[in-house]
Amino acid sequence: FEWRWADIAQECERFLGPKGFGGVQISPPNDHILVNSPWRPWWQRYQPISYDLCSRSGSEAELKDMITRCNNVGVKIYVDAVINHMCGSGGGSGTHSSCGNWFNAGSEEFPSVPYSKLDFNDQKCKTGSGEIENYGDIYQVRDCRLVGLLDLALEKDYVRGKVSDYMNKLIGMGVAGFRVDACKHMWP
Repeated sequence: FEWRWADIAQECERFLGPKGFGGVQISPPNDHILVNSPWRPWWQRYQPISYDLCSRSGSEAELKDMITRCNNVGVKIYVDAVINHMCGSGGGSGTHSSCGNWFNAGSEEFPSVPYSKLDFNDQKCKTGSGEIENYGDIYQVRDCRLVGLLDLALEKDYVRGKVSDYMNKLIGMGVAGFRVDACKHMWP
């Protein structure tokens, strides 16, 4: 959890592969918001800004190198994929992301994907706050914001296409599978 790609590659070669471990789950590899208070908490990785592959674990080239090196010693890589939402609505605007991409959470603009206000579930959520208020109500759980995170409209072909492109890119790099974050917040 939260290791740099180069360190995971070394761990695969020095320990995991030789000891017969079959796989490693890695933290989300995509562009995420940078939070200053508290300083760089682990959960910032679960607030995407884009699907560009640069995070505090390293660059896209370092990620690809790690996947290759781990696969070469029999250790498969499983990505923690955050595809239900983008960053929180209070994330502000600017380039405070791990890739330096500009975004505006308040107006729901993520030009590096690109996503706009039309790509979120704001119109589907029936609570006054826009947040999940009753976890026993499946419509709220799947159509409203989880702790303020901007909920993607995954029923739209365009949004699913962007998510699919992201996941297919990772598969093309040699990733064996995914742990999908916040599954219960998505319609099947």
